[in-house]
Amino acid sequence: MAEKTKLRSTAPVPVTNAPVTALADQDALMTVPEVARFLRVQNRTVYDLVRTQRIPFCRIGGKLLFPRPLIQRWIVETTDYPGHQQLFDLPQVIAGSHEPLLEWAVRESNSSLAIIVEGSLAGINRLASGGALAAGTHLADPGAGDYNLSAVFQQVPVGDIVVIEWAWRQQGMIVAPDNPLGLASVTDIKQQQARIAMRQAGSGSNALLEMMLADADIDPAELNALPHAERTQYDLGACIADGRADVGIGIEAVARRFRLGFVPLRRERFDLVVQRWAYFEPPLQALFAFTRSPDFVRQAEMLGGYDVGDCGRVIYNPRPLQF
Repeated sequence: MAEKTKLRSTAPVPVTNAPVTALADQDALMTVPEVARFLRVQNRTVYDLVRTQRIPFCRIGGKLLFPRPLIQRWIVETTDYPGHQQLFDLPQVIAGSHEPLLEWAVRESNSSLAIIVEGSLAGINRLASGGALAAGTHLADPGAGDYNLSAVFQQVPVGDIVVIEWAWRQQGMIVAPDNPLGLASVTDIKQQQARIAMRQAGSGSNALLEMMLADADIDPAELNALPHAERTQYDLGACIADGRADVGIGIEAVARRFRLGFVPLRRERFDLVVQRWAYFEPPLQALFAFTRSPDFVRQAEMLGGYDVGDCGRVIYNPRPLQF
């Protein structure tokens, strides 16, 4: 192993360079025997690593403690794999579907993350190609009765990622106030020749529309669709609020934001597909810590149509996430 300069602190305070949110949990600080078991080495090996400052550690009250997230990172950094350091040069970006609550939380959590809105499938592809730390997605899988996993498994090396629940949302038809056309289904959209604002191909909303049209045996060409696809939920809401369209597929929070009507169609799960190593890094740790705050819960309630009771729950993980 190449010797690296690591954080060493003798003051009885939390390790400042560690993900603060992860260290809020007592289990995130390991003792010498716990680190030895974690690394599958003898205690004396851990003491030798500390003596030569080749492992992240701190001293609190004279006791050696080891921040688990930094130990996780240290293991990856010292892995004998050519080119593995490029994993840590990825843009600090969450790509994928536009999610209003996520957009707000990224900003308010001071996570230093940025968002690229491009649709669920495009976000997964960007993640798979090394262009993002995480991707937001809400792609239904009717065959499995679940969300997102089929699309993820087709695009991303599954050993390298985890899938984390963000929220359940109400998805449906956004319509003009009081729903003047009386729209209740895609069949009504066709029969009324309602002007429908589309989302881009590969977005979760567009995938849901295609699925409903197929179930109703309706050819998409029979719809009175606007030629320009709206790239975000807010663009869709503005299009209907401005009178350029009569209907579009979106979430309840957007209908409420623009004071529009809403016809619920289904409850859907929005997930974050995350690079495994990035999950332990400060930006995503800060974001997920913020989701446990009262401010986050209040914002979800104010936006409407959200259930964030299980935000942060691990949906898929090929091996346990340890803190």
